[in-house]
Amino acid sequence: MLVYFMEYKEVAKKTINHLYSAHASIRSSGIDPQLIALAELYVSQINGCAYCCAFHAQELRDMGISQEVIDKIPGYKHSNVFSKKQFLALELAEAVTFLSEKIEPVKTHLAEYFSEREIVELTTSISLMGALNRLRITLGDKS
Repeated sequence: MLVYFMEYKEVAKKTINHLYSAHASIRSSGIDPQLIALAELYVSQINGCAYCCAFHAQELRDMGISQEVIDKIPGYKHSNVFSKKQFLALELAEAVTFLSEKIEPVKTHLAEYFSEREIVELTTSISLMGALNRLRITLGDKS
């Protein structure tokens, strides 16, 4: 099977750099970076981006999150290892990625634990990760 791959980061350097600049802005927004990385890993798992899954899992390990916790992300609803904020970040990641009808109830719960700015930054991070997953899956190296 022939796999099509292109250096999309070089082909559309200016555009792709804007995406990475947005990502850097989110990461420096003041939100707990573990929450962002947790949501980004879950989005990548949902979307099936092998590269991004490996990258964000390692990132979480480097931040001090145990492998046991990382392994439980797909089953977060049935685990008690996540804080309320972590649980809500994962719940938002799932709702936004699937554009489910649960978005409104999740936003209501988020407002109890996150500021409006944090909700916007976290939602943007989730949305951006979905776009980056799709770029990597569609045009990137599959290794």
